[in-house]
Amino acid sequence: MALSRDGIVEAAIEILDRDGDGALTFRALAARLATGSGALYWHVANKNELLAAGADHVIACVVADVAPATTPQESIRAIALGLFDALEAHPWVGAYFAYAPWTALMRIFESIGSQVQALGVPERLQFDCASALVNYILGVAGQNAANARLFPGEIDRSAFLTAVADTWTRHDVGDYPFVHQVAAQLRDHDDREQFLAGIDLILAGIAQAG
Repeated sequence: MALSRDGIVEAAIEILDRDGDGALTFRALAARLATGSGALYWHVANKNELLAAGADHVIACVVADVAPATTPQESIRAIALGLFDALEAHPWVGAYFAYAPWTALMRIFESIGSQVQALGVPERLQFDCASALVNYILGVAGQNAANARLFPGEIDRSAFLTAVADTWTRHDVGDYPFVHQVAAQLRDHDDREQFLAGIDLILAGIAQAG
């Protein structure tokens, strides 16, 4: 089969998902595609371009796959949750938006921004509202990517969060009253539900805008 840019990007994503960004080299990619490294450079200039193309491919698939919703709020939730799931499945994407500011990031801004417009937000506030949503989504993505690097492989999430909560509550309650109050919630919280709760809080604020 003829070598193509799309095929190279898809193979790169497989390597990134399986072994992380440290494993992605042109040599490893050439071996995966049974070709020479030189042939890859006809289609992709360097690793940064390859990472950018991979991130754009992942985000494009999310945006294309989001089912139509009955309200802009539901559409924003669906887009946000699709991005949350995709960036959790591909944690390397969250760390590489800087390499593709007008491709993957542009797709996210367009998909979220068009729904902000549909909400009837005044034009002067649309950029700020869309930015708040996008920055929140990418902030969570960045944190997930950092966690994936800090804790590679499978870990027992419940045991890990219990250990963190126990560490919190060993500090003096007089110094950290709020931390003591929410420690039990830290142990038991669902990441996706908490993520959507944040989206709803931003949407509630947008509803009051203007």
